[in-house]
Amino acid sequence: MSITAFTACTTFTTIGTPAAWADRPPVVRMGTWGDRPPVVRMGTWGARPPLVRIGTWTTKAQPRVAVATPNRNKRIALGQVVQRSWNLQEFRCLDNLWTRESNWNHHALNRSSGAYGIPQALPAGKMRGAGRDWKSNPETQIRWGLSYIKGRYGRPCGAWGHWRSHNWY
Repeated sequence: MSITAFTACTTFTTIGTPAAWADRPPVVRMGTWGDRPPVVRMGTWGARPPLVRIGTWTTKAQPRVAVATPNRNKRIALGQVVQRSWNLQEFRCLDNLWTRESNWNHHALNRSSGAYGIPQALPAGKMRGAGRDWKSNPETQIRWGLSYIKGRYGRPCGAWGHWRSHNWY
């Protein structure tokens, strides 16, 4: 995919254009810069005429922006579920559970209860034991959440069953 970065137009002029330039026709020069797009240079005959250079640059470079999406966080969780030797059905239960709890948003905050993060830990500070970066790192939150689920429900499907019965886990 090619992104057009910008089109540049640079004008060089002199202050106080001589009256003699007014009766001369403009000059247009076209050329290329190797494999780059055409360049148009405009000016007039005479000493130091106004010059306009137009060029278009393209790049395939993409901006480095870390986008926190539910899919990214789900991929992290799937890796951790596999490390625990849980099957795909356990991941589906986890996906249902955390989609309803936080929609996989690692900055999700329940203003009424104070629950925070992907697993909606309550109090939020409980995740401190999983790492100092618990407020901003989805991997830390997921690791803590899976540990909590294993300790309390055994597996994600156990937590999902409890959530369906009680609307909390």
